[in-house]
Amino acid sequence: MNWIYDDGGRKAAGFKGSARDCVARSIAIASGRPYCEIYAALAKGAGSERKSRGTSARNGIHVTRKWFKDYMRSIGFRWFPTMQIGSGCKVHLTDGELPMGRLVVAVSKHYTAVIDGVVYDNHDPHRVSGRCVYGHWIFDDE
Repeated sequence: MNWIYDDGGRKAAGFKGSARDCVARSIAIASGRPYCEIYAALAKGAGSERKSRGTSARNGIHVTRKWFKDYMRSIGFRWFPTMQIGSGCKVHLTDGELPMGRLVVAVSKHYTAVIDGVVYDNHDPHRVSGRCVYGHWIFDDE
């Protein structure tokens, strides 16, 4: 699976330095929406959580929260799990194992964008043995 460097528009939006913002970046890339718009929506959602959770658009999003799932559906994504508890890894971040289209892919401790079989991220998220995919959001812009 090929990889292309893409920061999702973070630098162009005026953000500096590094951040653990893979969720915002991958959604911006896959949806084609501006990074600032996605970042603001995620910041608002994370801000609605209890302060003890320690999440933010910059430092990580709890992607299992209801507000996050509702947000993803509201901007045109549908969730497809690829791994169940006890099932073992069935889908990997490798050629031919993910559907074509605009995807936000959940792998261990990271979200990345995959568009028509090509990974778009600010670093190469592959692993030698093929990184396990837990599930993916597919963009349905119709």
